[in-house]
This record gives sequence, structure tokens and C-alpha cells, in this order.
Amino acid sequence: MANKTPSSYLSTSSVYLPCGLRPAGVLLLLSTMLFSFIAHSEQLQYKKIKTDTGVSFSYVWLDNDNARQSISFELPNSALKEAPSRQANYKPKIAQRYITVALTEEAKKIDPKVARVKITPKRESIDIQVTGSDEAQVEEILSKLKAIQQQEYDQYLQDHYFTRFTTLFNQQAIKPDHVRYVAESVKPLVAASQAFYEKVASESDSRAYFSLILSWLQSIPYDTLEDRVASNGSGYAPPVSVIMQNLGDCDSKAVLASSMVRAFLPSTKMIMVFLPNHALLGIALTPMVDDRTIEYEGDTYVLYDPTGPALIPFGQVSEDTERHIVTGRYQVEVVE
Repeated sequence: MANKTPSSYLSTSSVYLPCGLRPAGVLLLLSTMLFSFIAHSEQLQYKKIKTDTGVSFSYVWLDNDNARQSISFELPNSALKEAPSRQANYKPKIAQRYITVALTEEAKKIDPKVARVKITPKRESIDIQVTGSDEAQVEEILSKLKAIQQQEYDQYLQDHYFTRFTTLFNQQAIKPDHVRYVAESVKPLVAASQAFYEKVASESDSRAYFSLILSWLQSIPYDTLEDRVASNGSGYAPPVSVIMQNLGDCDSKAVLASSMVRAFLPSTKMIMVFLPNHALLGIALTPMVDDRTIEYEGDTYVLYDPTGPALIPFGQVSEDTERHIVTGRYQVEVVE
């Protein structure tokens, strides 16, 4: 009886951004809205002073009524150390190298008399080829290596604050883990949130708090991030970084707003609303007659946009955002 020819099995899995998918769309970096019909915010003063206990911040700006507003707060050193402060750029080649090293280390553990393993990094994937005379063993080894590939990629995303994302065009992509940033920034930003809470009159409702914090956020200079798009980077700045740099784009300001609001309203339902090239927020409050709202999973959310420089009041959105909402061109992510 002739010897059985060793079987060869090949598996290819793609673990990165699909070819041709541009980061500007995937990572929600830019807002191209024009606000010719609304007044623009103006930040009159920004001061950052390092103290023995932390960093002190003071702001002066004009709100939607052209009234002069000011606020000061200090973020303690413990909060600055605890809060995530930097988002790495997503680079497929680095992720590929991270996974390839793990696969190669695992392949070294396999006795070549049992099976031979070949790991081949390609442009958008890593090919795993396992050859051996025992089909069951080959399948088992291949299955284990593919599981490690997925496990290591998941770990890479976790370590670098990324998450998987399906775009409006049903493309599989990667974006910063906005919800995780909110959760991990609430406690470090309590002092900032408290400063706004104390500034609002005691008899005021939550809308006064939102109006104040929105005008402050909208006055923070807007970063168009054009250079970061060209470098395939995230361009996203975590909440503490927006405050430290006094600069932020739409999703950066949205996460900062969510972190501070969550400290003020710990159990109120909130959502992030992603448009093709923009991000804003929604909160489950009783809406007023003129509020722009959306329904999501049985709840009504009042929309608000902290981006700036347009001074859009709480409960209102731009014409561009309205068109996307009406046509259903948006996605929702629940803020835990």
C-alpha cells in the first residue's frame, strides 16, 4: 500500500482595514459643516498653570447670548495620571508585526516531525500554512494558530484603545474606543464637572448645565486634523488631552462632554451619534417642543453638538446634521 501524501492546508485571514478605506471616514476625524446661520464661539482666555498638586485651568469665553462666561478648576496629579491621555495612530503594519511575532513563537513549539508551519505576512493579512501527514493534527494546529491570531489582534486593539467598527457603507474598520474613553475619564474629570455644576444656579434645571458646558466646549479651538488624516492616524484626542492642549475635533469633544455629563448624571442614558464625517451626542431627557430628538431602542434622546465653533444650543443641530438624521445616515453607540 502506497504511503499517504502529506496533506497541506492553507488559511488566510484579514485583520486590518480593508484596502482603500480612508481613515478620515473610518475614524470620524473631520467635520465639514458650515454654520453661516449661527454665531461662532469665541474663547477670550485660556490659562494652564502647573501647581504642586496638579494643573490649574481657567477660561473666559462668550456664550450663545454673547455673554461673558468664566470658569476655573484644577485637575489633581492623581487624576492626570489615571486618565488615558494619548491615542496611538492605527498602523496596520505594526498590528501585523505584533500578531506575526506571537504566531511565530507558537509555531516554534510545534515538533517539525508532527507538522511544519509557515507564517507569511502579506499586505492586508497573515497566511498560515500547516503541512503534515496526520490530517486531524494539522487541522487542530491550524485551528489553534488561527485562534491565537484572533486573540493577539484583539489584545492589540485593547492595549491601544481601538475597537472594531462597521461603517454606514458596511465596511469593517477600526476606530478609537470612544465608550471606553468615556468610562475611564469620568472620575479624573469630576473636579471639572463639579466646577460647572457649582456655577449653575441652584434652582436651574439640567438644561442650564448643558448650555454652559456646551458653550465652553464649542469655544475650545477646533482641530481640523488634516495632517493626521494624511498619516493614517486616529487624530482623536482623549478628554484630558483636549483640556491640556486646548484643542479638539468633533469626536474628541463629544467624548469629553460625555465624560463630564456622566459625572453630573451618572445613571441617565446617553448615546454617541456618528454621521459619515461627524459626531454628536444624545441624552435621554424629557424633550421640549423645539428639541431635535431621535428614537433609539424605545428611548427618546435630545441631541446636542459640542463641536463648535458654531454656538448651537442644546437640543438643536446644524442643517447638515439634520439632513443626515432625516435620511437615516447615522449610527448610534450607547455610552455606558
